[in-house]
Amino acid sequence: MKFSLFVHMERLTPDQGHAELYEEFVRLAEIADQGGMSSIWTGEHHGMDFTIAPNPFISLAALADRVKTARLGTGTVIAPFWHPIKLAGEAAMTDLVTGGRLELGIARGAYSFEYERVMPGLDAWNAGQRMRELIPTVKKLWEGDCAHEGEFWQFPKTTSAPKPLQQPGPPIWVAARDPNSHEFAVANGCNVQVTPLWQGDEEVTTLMARFNDACAKFPETPRPKIMLLRHTYVGSDEADIVQASKEMSIYYNYFFAWFKNEREISQGLMSPLSEEDLKNPMVSPAVMRQNNVVGDAATVIDRLRAYEAMGYDEYSFWIDTGMSFERKKASLERFIADVMPAFA
Repeated sequence: MKFSLFVHMERLTPDQGHAELYEEFVRLAEIADQGGMSSIWTGEHHGMDFTIAPNPFISLAALADRVKTARLGTGTVIAPFWHPIKLAGEAAMTDLVTGGRLELGIARGAYSFEYERVMPGLDAWNAGQRMRELIPTVKKLWEGDCAHEGEFWQFPKTTSAPKPLQQPGPPIWVAARDPNSHEFAVANGCNVQVTPLWQGDEEVTTLMARFNDACAKFPETPRPKIMLLRHTYVGSDEADIVQASKEMSIYYNYFFAWFKNEREISQGLMSPLSEEDLKNPMVSPAVMRQNNVVGDAATVIDRLRAYEAMGYDEYSFWIDTGMSFERKKASLERFIADVMPAFA
């Protein structure tokens, strides 16, 4: 099982400037690269300081000179916000700039906050349908001279300019949860990214079962890879682990608030949650410690060995947690020094 880092610029309060956050983002990516992680993943979001990532291709191209070995992945671009010609060309250009290291993760998106602002009237169903039309079309554009007459996009004969360095193109990953998404990914020769979010290992098992069922449904298609994304913290002692669990609880309360899209947003920041708002039992500190991969190195190793035994090809260390850069850095360094060698 390979290990990767999933990271954004992330801001819950106005205390930090964007330039400082960017340098911290780059530093975490450098630590992951120097520590032997296989990939760095960053996503796409708009108008949200909670997850600052307006164009992952810019971020990955900028990382190419500072991250020397790790592959560089979009985790993920939001399919309905992209025209196929634009996505094919920008992904190909990024593949050239990064020396053939691009991994292209694609999702339908999840935040109604973004749908309302970037594509008013869009819902999750139609976003998913756009993703299903987008991916095969991007592949054909990389081949070249593709004319398209689809439900959402129509254009005369066109080719991706430039063409990607990797042939026939960068690996494509689909963010999947429901069985239909797994089946679409496998049928179209795409790898799969899954995350249980705040849920426990029973969801990790369910997601793998859906992937296995999809693979069984298309036996003629080579089995793709599957990556598990989880919030992770390797603590130095009990007090450190307790603090991390509280910080993850706060983070997920804000995550749910952004998802509900009911609170006031000003300058890209949400109005602060009250102590009462932070008492959601579904993401309490105790639940965060139990469900997410949080603990000392031995505890983390045991959890990851179980995921490896299930068949996961890659485990991505989701570092966005609302905690300070210093605490993220220390946890990541402990993961590299004390956890990864157990899987060498």
